Amino acid sequence: MSSAPLKRVYRKLPVWIVEDHHNVVCHIYRAIASRHLPLQDIKMVHLDSHPDLLIPVNMPADTVFDKEELLSKLSIENWIMPMVYAGHVSCVAWLHPYWAQQIREGEHTMTVGRDSSTTTIRVTSTDSYFLSDGLYVCEDQLENSKPLRLSVVRVNPVKPPDRSRTGQNTRKDTERRLAKRSRRERSKDGEASRSHSSAATDALQPAEDGSSKGPNMRDGDDDDDDDEGSPSYVVERIASFLCETDPYVLDIDLDFFTCKNPFKELYTQEEFSILKDLYNFRGPRLNADKEELVDCVDRRIHQLEDLEAAFADLLEDDGEETVTRLASNAGMASLAQLVSSLKSKNPCPDYEMVHQAGLTCDSVELPHHISTDEEIDRIISAVQLFLKALPKPTLVTMSRSSLDEYCPIEQVESVQSRVLAILEGLYGALDLHKDYESNNTDTLDCQTKAS
Repeated sequence: MSSAPLKRVYRKLPVWIVEDHHNVVCHIYRAIASRHLPLQDIKMVHLDSHPDLLIPVNMPADTVFDKEELLSKLSIENWIMPMVYAGHVSCVAWLHPYWAQQIREGEHTMTVGRDSSTTTIRVTSTDSYFLSDGLYVCEDQLENSKPLRLSVVRVNPVKPPDRSRTGQNTRKDTERRLAKRSRRERSKDGEASRSHSSAATDALQPAEDGSSKGPNMRDGDDDDDDDEGSPSYVVERIASFLCETDPYVLDIDLDFFTCKNPFKELYTQEEFSILKDLYNFRGPRLNADKEELVDCVDRRIHQLEDLEAAFADLLEDDGEETVTRLASNAGMASLAQLVSSLKSKNPCPDYEMVHQAGLTCDSVELPHHISTDEEIDRIISAVQLFLKALPKPTLVTMSRSSLDEYCPIEQVESVQSRVLAILEGLYGALDLHKDYESNNTDTLDCQTKAS
């Protein structure tokens, strides 16, 4: 379905900066209400070390139609999918740095709808990211379904200068190639452009031997310009679904450039190993049938419910008798060792926080990569190169993620200023809103501001 023509265009590009990522939703909704963004089929280019594509587990699906209630239920990891179920967002490109591997690289299509048995939002994707959170259901169990196209696209830093190479391409050479490719992909012959983009995307997939060169790449190609993760690769992938006139949201989490797993400072490596053992996700076989997938999700849901109940019991009483009783349950033998280790540091551990940490230890750990200043500059340069070849966004939303330390607090100001500098260089004067500085940061109030 094509989007209806927009009635209004911003004079300057709005950039809304928030602290916690889910607080961007009210700004997106405001742009919809003011008809700067369409009501349906919004596309989002999402730069983040985390997909943020989980779902509030127990939230009734119909909550999405009560904006105030919805905004009160969202968290940093689950703010996108409710907008998909509400029909606003239909296409998401998750651009991830090389250290973030939570969802398989490539194109994913899925259905998002209301589970007829629980009335919660669920998805049909069988990727481990969704299975491990118990979010999968088969399509015939969903009501009021909405399609979602998800593109998972790796972004590498630009390579550091290598002056020993002869014939090395300059930055201007790279920009020229990107501009040429961009023009070709947005040619007037839309069908030919789409066909080319699809073929190019296939050619750029990782080779079977695990290398990042596609089948049409040769060793020694200038600057590995079309390698997986290069600016050219990113442009090819995004151009396959984003046209010149499409309204879209450019969403940037500053932890895309440098990322911390804050739980690593709370718990020892031994404690993390125990949590991995307790929360280990046993996925289905490759090419599992529907029955096996349903069994896998049911098993996972019961496992997480049992763990949540166990740590709730420990909050009430973590004495030896309670710990011994809980550790006797299937799969919880290592719980006693964990409690002993935690209490050796703090006589009153925060077991709710321990459970939250455990939820990050299922099959893939939270990403953790604190970048050097030089690497941040190279990642920002890569972003600048591919954004220059893409259409101008309708709206930019940005999350600092520093108070919860996913973006290191000592780096966030520097990263933010550098990202804003490239946005201003690309798009001119910005309509900048530092929402995190305001005393009036409540999302409900944000929702009611005038458009």
